[in-house]
Amino acid sequence: MAQVNSFLQVNGLSRSVGDRVLFSDVSFGIAEGQHVGLIAQNGTGKSTLLNILAGKDSADAGTVIFRNGIRVSYLEQLPRYPMELTVREAAHWHLQLDQMDEEERQEVAIKSDRILTKLKISDLDQPLSQLSGGQLKRVALANVLTLEPDFLILDEPTNHLDLEMIEWLENYLSRSNMTLLMVTHDRYFLDHICSLILELDNQTLYAYRGNYQYYLEKRQERVDALSAQIQRAQNLYRTELDWMRRMPQARGHKARYREEAFYELERVAKQRMEEKRLRLQAKSTYIGSKIFEAAYVSKSFPTSDGGRKVILRDFYYNFSRFEKMGIVGANGTGKSTFVKMLLGEVQPDSGRFVIGETVRFGYFSQEGMQFDQQMKVIDAIRKVAEYIDLGGGRHLTAMQFLQHFMFTPEQQQNYIYKLSGGEQRRLYLCQVLMQNPNFLVLDEPTNDLDILTLQILEEYLQDFRGCVIVVSHDRYFMDKVVDHLLVFRGEGDVKDFPGNYTQFREWERLQPRPQSEAKSEGRGQRPQRSDEKRRLTFNERREFEQLTQDIESLEREKSEIVEALSGAALSVDRITELSKRLPVLQEELDEKEMRWLELSELA
Repeated sequence: MAQVNSFLQVNGLSRSVGDRVLFSDVSFGIAEGQHVGLIAQNGTGKSTLLNILAGKDSADAGTVIFRNGIRVSYLEQLPRYPMELTVREAAHWHLQLDQMDEEERQEVAIKSDRILTKLKISDLDQPLSQLSGGQLKRVALANVLTLEPDFLILDEPTNHLDLEMIEWLENYLSRSNMTLLMVTHDRYFLDHICSLILELDNQTLYAYRGNYQYYLEKRQERVDALSAQIQRAQNLYRTELDWMRRMPQARGHKARYREEAFYELERVAKQRMEEKRLRLQAKSTYIGSKIFEAAYVSKSFPTSDGGRKVILRDFYYNFSRFEKMGIVGANGTGKSTFVKMLLGEVQPDSGRFVIGETVRFGYFSQEGMQFDQQMKVIDAIRKVAEYIDLGGGRHLTAMQFLQHFMFTPEQQQNYIYKLSGGEQRRLYLCQVLMQNPNFLVLDEPTNDLDILTLQILEEYLQDFRGCVIVVSHDRYFMDKVVDHLLVFRGEGDVKDFPGNYTQFREWERLQPRPQSEAKSEGRGQRPQRSDEKRRLTFNERREFEQLTQDIESLEREKSEIVEALSGAALSVDRITELSKRLPVLQEELDEKEMRWLELSELA
């Protein structure tokens, strides 16, 4: 897959781990300015391939060639920084600040601070040692965006971002001139940003010159062609099997080639049959009409400044039988706390949750994955149950259930420590589902799962004969699974919306908006890139300077309004006036900040 003007050319790359081949003789090229997505099943070498490209790992064979003189940056799935650094220092990590003049250093600092603000990191003097893993990932993301490399490699960039941050990053990258190679499970993100999809499948790399939707269409054509080939092989397999049964006397020297051909046909006929798997429809434990009632629940937590952070305020909700609800909202608005109160792990300040007697929860949590690493995969599932009931006297054994979730018989006999992080996450999901609950509560189930696993899980949940609550920032997943939303907006404000995420965003879009929402034509188009990086024109330089002043002024006004609204000395008319001004101001601020970031790439 050679490219004209390639930024990256990979030739004959191979890599194995022990006796397991991850990929073999892989070749591809990425041209300047391309936005490329890499798709593969967990455990097949996605992160290993990225590490090899970034120079953090080595291949068994093959070459990786970047164009001379380009700057390459890499956002690792689990970033590593010296823990004594502050947030601000980490956001400038690898930047040659000492080689910049004062004006350049100032511009870099401003850009870095703005990106951190968009990623909701506010305390820039906080040591990294005090951050959560999710916060550290966001700081690392700010670092690579501030670096403005020519070629940016991203491993799961949307993990630990809330929906607002994901949409901001999606908008930022889709407009960027940077060449991108990313691994992500977020299919809307792939669809909106990438123009080339690479799929690592069965140790081979396939290229699809289009977005995620195009990839789905063309991959299906490839699978259909392969299925036809396998069907032909099966027909030959049956013919050969019949011959071998009927003609034992023919197995002399002259017929040996027929016997060898038979075993080759057997191998071909059995390959990739997992793609013909029947949909798994487990029989859930009976669930009555009474599910749960959140009866005027309130919850808040003390803050460092002596105030209270409100999660819920007199919240009432009566959950319906067979409801499939999604919970969305910014990080820190109380989504996971709500789930933990429902499960009895956190107590409300007032009000109560009344749970139906027949409800049997299955809880997939962000922190709940704990395994004995010396245990075999199959034993971890058999410890939960030997089989799962499908109804009508049918059942799936633990081994069959694992195969449905893409654990081969060989993998099932492996020790857990040999599994990748994504494979262990998939095994944890199997543990939860094998409990045969009638009410599934899934808190960020899509993190670190590959797209194929998500497709299987989506099918399972669509057919699930019980209740479901999903907390997720994966828009595609939510659209396919849920039919109802609770939108956590912060400070106890929870919106009850009857629809999926895309329907909610469309509803929001149709609400009356300030006139400043109107955007100039052509704004969504990606700028063209020439061989030489374009510099700011005189007018753009003046616009850039003016934007800096405008943004500072708008931020001051916003702070003043927020402070005023927090007080108690305003008249009703003044409160109304400021409340109307605040969203208009925020929209104007977002517009100017995005334009500032665009111009800063050229500055």
